[in-house]
Amino acid sequence: MTQAGRDVFIKRRCLRASTGRWRNRWLLALSCLCLAGCSTTEVFQADALPGHLQALPIESAKTLDLSRLGSGSTNYDLIDRGDLLEVTIVASLRPGDTHTIPVRVNENGTVTVSDIGDVSVAGLEPESAEAVITAAAVQRGIYRAPRITVGMKKQRTNRIMVVGAVKEPRTYNLPCGSCDLLSAIVAAGGLADDAGTNVEVRNPPSAGPVQPDRIAQGYGASGILPIGHSQAVPATATSRSGQSFRIDLVSATKDGTASYPLSDGAVVMIERRDPQPVYVGGLVHKPGEIPYPITKPLSVLAAISEAGGASNQLANKVFVIRQMPGQSEPSLIEVSIRAAKRNGAENIRLSPGDIVNVEQTPGTVVLETMKLIRFGVGASLGTFF
Repeated sequence: MTQAGRDVFIKRRCLRASTGRWRNRWLLALSCLCLAGCSTTEVFQADALPGHLQALPIESAKTLDLSRLGSGSTNYDLIDRGDLLEVTIVASLRPGDTHTIPVRVNENGTVTVSDIGDVSVAGLEPESAEAVITAAAVQRGIYRAPRITVGMKKQRTNRIMVVGAVKEPRTYNLPCGSCDLLSAIVAAGGLADDAGTNVEVRNPPSAGPVQPDRIAQGYGASGILPIGHSQAVPATATSRSGQSFRIDLVSATKDGTASYPLSDGAVVMIERRDPQPVYVGGLVHKPGEIPYPITKPLSVLAAISEAGGASNQLANKVFVIRQMPGQSEPSLIEVSIRAAKRNGAENIRLSPGDIVNVEQTPGTVVLETMKLIRFGVGASLGTFF
């Protein structure tokens, strides 16, 4: 045999040996699949998932209508203790009989107006305060028919600290008449993207119960009859102590009938939500952790897409490993990729902390083995020729 003939013969023998090795690996892989034992863990199907295993919906604070927090009966134009008013008295048509007096509302709700004396104005609108002061001046014989106007020069403010998941956490000075939870959140620039739905309000130890609005009836220093109304803690606020309480923003915005006034020195803490990520592994292009979105739910197909999609064209079987609270062992949920694409109910919602694994199946193993065989044969041919 010539040297050229011997070389061709050697190359053919090497090619047959290489092909035989890849064929043996393929058969070994198929044998392992056939001999694999069945797991005793109960597997739940996505289309028949029990209620206790379904992912709970995650409410997003960013989608809530916070304006409903301010739907209470509070009138922000009412005069309150500590406000600085400007009282203008026109006693006659002579220019010299007109004078403007700055007065501050005392802690007992009265103002001291020159010549007229003490008049209770707390809880009144400026127009009503004008009528009360005018009536007191006439009743006490100070003026016959004065024209009195009352303006708000500076409202008393409360110092409120807003911390947590807001855009601009710091201390704000809010007018007492509009010092409530909604005003505090608006002053802080609104909720941050990672805001939760729970709010805790801590009032200072010296703060007493929320004072009701004072409504005056009658005229004269001794003819003022203060009338109050009681205000209980709203049903959507869970009382923790005499000075602190928690608010569920979801319930509060749905109720929309209660306001949440804040005392001077109160601290408002907005929950910062940081859910556990979801891990996606198996037959995907980019296995790893995926941050769980706060503003929208995360489904199985969306998680696989975030991981770069399935790396095997025949991949279909997915296991979702879910650890439920109070259970010692995680639950196993089987999802079909093809079924999830056709039926939205099969594309189940994931919970924070879920593990999503795109499984190997006989079909995916065969496809990968064929790719390896083609690669091995191609590499062998490229070596010999």
